[in-house]
Amino acid sequence: MTPRQLLPFVDQAHAGGRSSMTCLYRCGNACSHPVPNDSGNEHFEQVVARAVSRRSVLRAGAVGAAAAGVLGTTGWGAVSPAAAAPSARAGAAGGGPLSRFTGIAPTAATTDELVVPDGFNWAPIISWGDPVTRQAPDFDFDDQSVEAQRNQAGYNCDFTALLLDGRGRGGRSGVLAFNNEYTNDELMFRGVAGSADLSDDQLRIVMAAHGMTIVEVRRERPGAPWSYQQGGRRNRRLHSETEFAVDGPASGHDALKTSADPTGTKVLGTLNNCAGGVTPWGTVLSGEENFNQYFDTTGALDPDLHLKRYGITSAGRGWERVDPRFSVATEPNEVNRFGWIVEVDPQDPTSTPVKHTALGRFKHEGATIRLADDGRAVAYMGDDERNDYIYKFISRKKHKPGNLKHNLTLLSEGDLYVAKFTGDGSDDGLYDGSGVWLPLVVNGTSHVSGWTVEEVLIWTRQAADLVGPTKMDRPEDVEANPVTGKVYAALTNNSARQPGQVDEANPRGPNKHGHVIEITERRNDAGALTFAWQLVLIAGDPTDPSTYFAGYDRNQVSPISCPDNVTFDKAGNLWISTDGMPGTLGFADGLYMLPLEGRERGKLKQFLSVPVGAECCGPVISGDERTVLVAVQHPGEVSGASPDNVVSNFPYLGDNQPRPGIVQVYRE
Repeated sequence: MTPRQLLPFVDQAHAGGRSSMTCLYRCGNACSHPVPNDSGNEHFEQVVARAVSRRSVLRAGAVGAAAAGVLGTTGWGAVSPAAAAPSARAGAAGGGPLSRFTGIAPTAATTDELVVPDGFNWAPIISWGDPVTRQAPDFDFDDQSVEAQRNQAGYNCDFTALLLDGRGRGGRSGVLAFNNEYTNDELMFRGVAGSADLSDDQLRIVMAAHGMTIVEVRRERPGAPWSYQQGGRRNRRLHSETEFAVDGPASGHDALKTSADPTGTKVLGTLNNCAGGVTPWGTVLSGEENFNQYFDTTGALDPDLHLKRYGITSAGRGWERVDPRFSVATEPNEVNRFGWIVEVDPQDPTSTPVKHTALGRFKHEGATIRLADDGRAVAYMGDDERNDYIYKFISRKKHKPGNLKHNLTLLSEGDLYVAKFTGDGSDDGLYDGSGVWLPLVVNGTSHVSGWTVEEVLIWTRQAADLVGPTKMDRPEDVEANPVTGKVYAALTNNSARQPGQVDEANPRGPNKHGHVIEITERRNDAGALTFAWQLVLIAGDPTDPSTYFAGYDRNQVSPISCPDNVTFDKAGNLWISTDGMPGTLGFADGLYMLPLEGRERGKLKQFLSVPVGAECCGPVISGDERTVLVAVQHPGEVSGASPDNVVSNFPYLGDNQPRPGIVQVYRE
């Protein structure tokens, strides 16, 4: 791809590092509202802080480097070869050819280009509006319709899954599934400055652009670029009118019943789907995150403060104009039917996707599965909100390899826990400690005094407040390393945390740049109820002495901010995508690799950067390590941008409008 120009466009970032347009549509300006969690539970930063001041002595040698000041936008070249790592590190980070790339330099946030390392190229696989079904028309920006959008690829894409056919790592066909998290109304239509300007038809198009997209993909040979197949047998769009089943203990509860569904067992649509995971039995999980912003609360009553605790306090996105279920005053229980983990079988386009109430209801970033030693399925989950919690679900039944019918029931019943972290002080020179999974529901019994099982699962946030977990800094993707079994949680940032609220597990307040925590379950068994933990990354400008890169020399690493999604390669290296760097460091968001073992543990280097206004999401490392997939979400999402004032032309297909989509990066 030819390099793109630097665009003279400056956007005022909100407190969380995102542009004002992102904050409006991604999360309903969450950082501008009071933090929903006003419980007295301990902050993770308070756990970490007890060690930080004493540990700063160990960093005395970094003071001189810090005097250089805050990192500028032109002072970094490509990451140089590593100097000698700490002597405690033995061996070298393993990995295939992909891990040996030469890291790129940070990219200015105003660059309209997808930058990849030397020796690599990139190409789009599928973009917003591309036809999915046989009857779908080609995309026409100025001639959109509801029916077309229901058969075309959805809008902003986040979590991405590539499921190959057959058993080989180098398969030539498979299924690509990805979330369509939210829409940018003023980038989708001309003459629109906000949701209030949308016509009824445009509102329905916006609603249809949410959900998920599933398409078949093929390539000529292993390592060759993928192409999606229009009209593939397994192709499917899930949107605002798709029927979902509700299962688990809360299915049929009065709080889930509406005038359209008096049974409380089926829901139309899935909203604000963020991250997710692929189960060992081949299904896709998706988390309903910032669903609160779609509901108009005008005139709604909130005697039990359920709406307040879930941040459901706005006038919505105008959807109630065409569908009254999005008015809380009109249909008070509809909001309780969102905020769940969704499971979809990507191999069967006729199957009914399921919302699993056993996994609790909150702003689910996503869910990823690791099997316990006894075969039970364990789901790790983060509630992406300032000062909210990390959760774990353990299934009652055990996984049966090859038995899909049985395995599809694993997430329907089980035990739900929430994490409490304790720091162990600074004597070991590490940000670390121990933790316990506090029970919420076990063996079909509520462990929250005065609450039923169903109440715990529907209003999980308020139930968790009562048992004393640790407040975290926006826990997003939580995923187990397939090589070591250790679990890694991305904590993006927390503009609301104050200096007096820090702890060893959340060591900065405000936490502008975020961090990554490593959790080691007792005996490395996912079914354990106690764990050890350690921070492996405290993000930011490496010249800042408060940053930490698993003990590696900070002079030899890339700057990074706002870790969001994580994945792993076959050597167990951690790959991190970011969301918010333009507003915190002045650089484009991107994808990074962090070795976790050997002499190069902590040597962070950047693999790619995404275009102006975009966020890097849903990284997938192919099994043969020849290809990396990422979702390029909200390109050109800069305040003041419009179809007549275009900030990004990604994916540079000649139609002169930004179109979010999935891209592949491969060796030339």
